[in-house]
Parts: sequence; structure tokens; C-alpha cells
Amino acid sequence: MNGLVAVCCMGLLQVNAHEGHVEQGGASLAISLAADADGRIWQARASKGQVWVSFSEDTGQHFSPEIAVNPTPMKVAADAEARPKIALASNGNIYLSWTESLKKPFAGYIWFARSVDGGKSFETPYIVHQDRAEITHRFDALQVSPDGSITVAWVDKRDLLAAKAAGKPYEGAAIYYAVSTDQGKNFASEKKLADSSCECCRIAMTSKADGTVAVLWRHVFAGSERDHAMAEINRPGAGKSAKPAIVRASHGRWKIDGCPHHGAALAVGEGFGYHLSYFDGAGDKPGLRLVRMDGQAWVTTPPRRIGDPKKSAGHPALLSVGDKVWLAWQERSSDGMDIVTMASLDGGKTWGLPTVALHSAGKLDYPQWLNLRGQALLAVNSAEKGLLVVPFSAQ
Repeated sequence: MNGLVAVCCMGLLQVNAHEGHVEQGGASLAISLAADADGRIWQARASKGQVWVSFSEDTGQHFSPEIAVNPTPMKVAADAEARPKIALASNGNIYLSWTESLKKPFAGYIWFARSVDGGKSFETPYIVHQDRAEITHRFDALQVSPDGSITVAWVDKRDLLAAKAAGKPYEGAAIYYAVSTDQGKNFASEKKLADSSCECCRIAMTSKADGTVAVLWRHVFAGSERDHAMAEINRPGAGKSAKPAIVRASHGRWKIDGCPHHGAALAVGEGFGYHLSYFDGAGDKPGLRLVRMDGQAWVTTPPRRIGDPKKSAGHPALLSVGDKVWLAWQERSSDGMDIVTMASLDGGKTWGLPTVALHSAGKLDYPQWLNLRGQALLAVNSAEKGLLVVPFSAQ
């Protein structure tokens, strides 16, 4: 027995995620995945100071030789909430973003690179933001909209440092973002989305059919309450307000002087707004929550408790395709780790029972969902067997 079991769904596809590289034992499990219109699964990971990209044409059973994205090695963040990101455009372009960790504690730069020849080669990477102070620019998120525009968002501490220098109070960090409208040749100067974000939680992003980009992050509200905030960045040239409105997306009122390192999940809903899943540590029943957010009134359904808090349920992932919605999260068990899933057939109004989709005696990365030509795939990187892919059906 190797300790790894597929427990549900339509069967397990075991994958050698690091074909062409031997360092399975000490390599980070933190990878990013994306699926293209031709049925390929693309993977990005960091190793030995470089970001590597490969693809699979057989649902992850085998991967192509890896291509190095950055020719010059650097200290690439590749652990848990921070990892290289990969996104695919409808024209076949491949985009990467990652955080370079600098010598100063918690300092970093956000890098970007693109391939315009289908992943055969990558152009010279460059830093996305104009601000080059050796401060926190970390926890990048990458989103390609249907109109081809590219949005990169990150956690930034320039305003915190400015406030401290002026003797003024400032809680948390800030969320900044930059947009490219020329397929990643250049990014416009960065803009501040919000003050007082949490310092170390990943940012969730998605985009609607009209090019609007939605951003969800853990925010530090008045009284040091660490709930979630959300904003929509209108597509370039839409003629709408340039300043995105910020709405409160959760109301647990968790007071904590520190960052829980628990990023949220976000997906577009069918005709109503968004699906949100997040960790809330407030009250006597901390744990994961699941809600639907109205995209016009900006109110949520009552939070639904999911997962087992005694098993450290956390790090959710969402996929929404029409009225079908899939949710996955990570839990610890007495003899290893589990990935638990739920599915909805009616746009998140009702949900099936939670099911253990994967169990491993070793470490598992956070779950990721892929939409591979209409097929929902759950993908999880494991210490024992590399990348694991589970095909799903909501029927």
C-alpha cells in the first residue's frame, strides 16, 4: 500500500508531474495549472530559482519536457499561498506571474512573462510594477479576461511604510493591480485597489464574460476585524468609473492581530453574481464558509458552514460551469490528508453531501479545479505520487 486512495467520482488518473526533472523528494508541492481549448493541461512550478512550464495532452498522465521561463535564476516564492501563476489566452498565448523574494524580510517583486508561440519559448520576463522600492510586493494573482486583457494583483506595503514615516496609523497592507491591454507587452502603471488588506493571504480573482475582473481578499476592517472584501475592476475602455467600489463580503467579525494564511476561493455564478468560499476564525465555530454573492445588491446568502474544523478544513477551490458548481478543500486526518468535495446542480442553491475525493498518507497540495472542454477535473499535487487528477461529474 502506498497510502494514497481515490475514494469517489469517475476514477483517478495518476500523473508524473515532474517528468524530465528528478527532484521529486525535495521539491515544493506548490504548482499552478490551467487547461486550454485544445484539451491540454499546462503546469507551472518553481525549482532551483526558475519557473518551469510543461503541458500534458493526455489529461495529465504524461507531461512534456519542461521549459524554463526565466533564464536568470532568482529566489522564486513557491510555497502554500505563494506560487507561480499560469493563465492561458484564447489566442494561445501563455502568461506567467510570480513573486521574487528579496533579501529584506517580506520584500518582493512581481514578475511577468509571456509566450506567443504556444509555449515553445518565453520572452524576457519583466517586473510588473513601477515602484521598485525593496518592500513587500507579494502574493501575486493573475487573470486573463475574455477580451484578452491581463490583470495582475498583489499585496503591497508602500502605503504602510509611508504612513509609518508620517507617524500615522495604518493597519495591514494594500492591494494594488496593473492591467495590460496589449497581450502582455506592457502593463499600465499600477493602481491601488484598497488599503488595509491582510498581509499574507492569497488573492482570489475571476472574470465575467464582459471582461469585468472580480477580486476577493481578506481585509482589515475597523476594529481589526479580518473579514473579506470584494471589488470589480471594469474592463479597459468600458467607460465606467475608474475607481472600483469595495464591498464587504463576509461578516464574521474575526478579530485577530495577525494573518491566518487562508486565502479564499471565487467563481462567477450563473446569472446572479459570484460563489465565495473562505475561512472564518470568529466565534466558537471557526471554519470554512460558503456563500452566494448578489452581483447587483452586493449582499450574500447566509454563510453555510462546510468542512470539519477539527480536521483543519481550509484552502477551498471553486469551479462554476453554468448551473453546476464544484467545491473542494483540504482536511487533515488521523493517518494523513484528505481532499473533500461537494457538488451543486442548481447554481449553489442546494449541495450534495461532502465526499472524500482523495486520501493520502503523505502531504497534499491545495486542490485546484480545471474545466477541460466541459469536463470538471480536480487536480492535487502529492508528495507520494506527484500530480493526481480526478475527473468529476455532477450528475
